[in-house]
Amino acid sequence: MRKRHALRHILPLTFGLLILGSHAIAGGQWRTDLKNDIESIDKVFSGELGVYVRPLAGKEAVTHNAEQDWYLASTIKVPLAIVLMQRAETEGLDLEQKLTLRASDYVDGTGDLLWVTPGARYSLNELNRRSIVDSDSTATDMLIRFLGEEAFNQEVSGMVPEGLGPITTILQVRYDAYREIHPGVSELTNRDFIELKTADTHKARYDMLLKKLDISPDEADAASVTEAFDRYYQRGLNTGSLEAFGTLLEKLVRGELLNEPHTDQLLGYLSAITTGDRRIAAGLPQDTDFAHKTGTQVARSCDIGVLNPRTPEDAVIVAVCARNYERLGEAEKAYQAIGRALNRTVL
Repeated sequence: MRKRHALRHILPLTFGLLILGSHAIAGGQWRTDLKNDIESIDKVFSGELGVYVRPLAGKEAVTHNAEQDWYLASTIKVPLAIVLMQRAETEGLDLEQKLTLRASDYVDGTGDLLWVTPGARYSLNELNRRSIVDSDSTATDMLIRFLGEEAFNQEVSGMVPEGLGPITTILQVRYDAYREIHPGVSELTNRDFIELKTADTHKARYDMLLKKLDISPDEADAASVTEAFDRYYQRGLNTGSLEAFGTLLEKLVRGELLNEPHTDQLLGYLSAITTGDRRIAAGLPQDTDFAHKTGTQVARSCDIGVLNPRTPEDAVIVAVCARNYERLGEAEKAYQAIGRALNRTVL
């Protein structure tokens, strides 16, 4: 349930006051303090938070709505990278093998491949790097199609039996969500969705879509982009519990999913991402090693990763998602506050 509008006015002050005190609380007190901080942050947040924090040095996890399914957005690019590298290890897949960029590959979102002329060729390694570091959705979809969506999902289920997904291409997310407005969306091209993304507001995007479909508001099945995505989220695609994602990351850090070179390579990509500077990392000391991946969708976002990933005895799994907020900036303040809480209690 949404928090009262009045609570949002005290958000900056509350976040500033929550995280005070000393570092490295001994014994089990850190769990109580961190859980209290998270609950206080969520209380004044306009939406809802899910949080999973697990230090790997034999300490129990702190959870807050972590058992629920959360829309994972671009964080699904992490299991994608793992499956790709696993195939190199188990099936001899050559990661220097190149794929050709086609006009039909372009997907709206971040990344430079949108501006590259069709016909350019990229290695699987390079597409993987772009998918993680730059969150390039065009690179992501090229890799999912290469692996085969069904086979890819089966391999993810093998790594985390309790479930992440089913995972679709990023382009399919657009078709599935906007189809909630009108079935005619199935006739649109990837270029149409790129044009929709240029709209400044959800209202402008909705109006542009109706114009593309040549329908009136009365003929639409959803009255807004937000309503359409809310219905889409209920279908359970590209979702998972934060506990399940935490298990995946724990296996990665412990070297149970990839060999040492691939583990180091992927953690390096996650430490070098070009997104998420305004989320958890903004609440951590500047020298903190945080290997993570962010994701953003309509009224949904996540920041999921590992603190101190290269020393498992000091590593801390962190998975945070937010939903049903009015503005992304509000969610970013919540992420930052959680970063400060982590700094006080587990770093």
